[in-house]
Amino acid sequence: MRLQTEELMERYKDNIFAAAFSICKNASDADDVVQDTFIRYHTIEKQFDDEQHIKAWLIRVAINQSKNIVSSFWRRNKESLDNYIETLAFETPETENLFETVMSLKEKYRIVIHLFYYEDYSIREISAILNVSESNVKVRLTRGRRMLKLLLKEEWNDDDK
Repeated sequence: MRLQTEELMERYKDNIFAAAFSICKNASDADDVVQDTFIRYHTIEKQFDDEQHIKAWLIRVAINQSKNIVSSFWRRNKESLDNYIETLAFETPETENLFETVMSLKEKYRIVIHLFYYEDYSIREISAILNVSESNVKVRLTRGRRMLKLLLKEEWNDDDK
């Protein structure tokens, strides 16, 4: 017995996500497990006895995939941002503070700020790297700078008190 992948996704994606999340304790990893589980079902040429057999197989695959993610080298050896920042050598406390503030921005702003100021890429090069338009890069840079200005101004004002 085989059912359409789309049909199974509608029925069981929440169950698989819940099983994966309970092991991974991370929504993005659980989403990856759900996707990988359905890809595996779609590509495997296994016949099942009935729908309950399919559901059990899907959950078993999701659990195994989740355990693989949790025990992966990257997951075991990832370092927190604070620990990483401690290993960096900054010329002054101000440059360290600036770096920490940049790292606190949303990812889409942090990436363009980092590529532009720390890696010295041009707007055209950043556009190619991120596969977005040059105007989009300019907008993200402008918004990121504005956020940095506000965040740094708040810290500067807090220091005066």
